[in-house]
Amino acid sequence: MAVPTVVTLQPQAMPTAANAKPMWQTGLMDCFTDWSVCCCGMFCFPCLACTVAGDMNECCLCGTSVAMRTLYRTRYNIPGSICSDCCVSCCCLVCSVCQIKRDINRRRAMGIF
Repeated sequence: MAVPTVVTLQPQAMPTAANAKPMWQTGLMDCFTDWSVCCCGMFCFPCLACTVAGDMNECCLCGTSVAMRTLYRTRYNIPGSICSDCCVSCCCLVCSVCQIKRDINRRRAMGIF
């Protein structure tokens, strides 16, 4: 008599490049991954904000806004919400703009910006 096969673990779909969710290229506090962006953010924040706005073809005055972060995040389908964008922008404005600039630099290097 044959012993019935009992399945105890169902197969799972492995994430692939086609169904993986895009994420930020660096973390919010990963300033040490790009010293030039970090230094620009710390010592000449208005310059960095205007550079980010210019990279995104937006007004220089909008470079530090919640709307700019939300626009960037939605453009590249990065998970999040307006609420999280607001919290990040209010609590860590310099880190937020630095993260966007690092992400722009990396996406530009990969040819997807």
